[in-house]
Amino acid sequence: MRAVVALLAPIQWAPPGIDLAAFRTALAEDIVDLLATLAEVEPAIAVTAADRPLAAAVAWPGMRVYELSRPTVREALAAAAGDGHEQAAVLVPDAPDLPGLVVGKLLQPLTTRSVAAAPTLDGPGLLGLASRLPAPGWLPAVDLDATAPQDVRAAAPRPAEVAVTVGWHRVRGPADLYRLDPALEGWEATRALLGG
Repeated sequence: MRAVVALLAPIQWAPPGIDLAAFRTALAEDIVDLLATLAEVEPAIAVTAADRPLAAAVAWPGMRVYELSRPTVREALAAAAGDGHEQAAVLVPDAPDLPGLVVGKLLQPLTTRSVAAAPTLDGPGLLGLASRLPAPGWLPAVDLDATAPQDVRAAAPRPAEVAVTVGWHRVRGPADLYRLDPALEGWEATRALLGG
């Protein structure tokens, strides 16, 4: 059993003239909509108690919502493990046009590796991290905004335990808006908020 978890941690930026909470909701809706369409995985949302209303606003019927004490990758992985999953991927909340194929490539190495990390293509941090469950004890505290794949590899007993998969861009500043691909299907909520 595999889970893909959208970790709906707070975001720090919204385009000028757009309310931060509205932008966060649009981004969350798009990533959750993507997860709901993936085959052979159980989609889930991870939030703190304060963000339960956001989860309620974007979750699909029957979608699992994990309530975390802190919005961390390790807590999200632990929640998925507690739910009986053998593998899980945790994704950022700010990649609205992420293709499902990229998520699949993040999970694929777990047949032979303990952990897989997908880099952010446009700055520091990760797009997501996948792990066999329970997560290995050597897995460091992963900050999706700052941790690099090589940081995760450096913590492993053998670097080969960590696969580095294809990355994608995130929306964390003005320049990132130009990387959004209008030709890709999906990301309707963010697209609508940005004016088409």
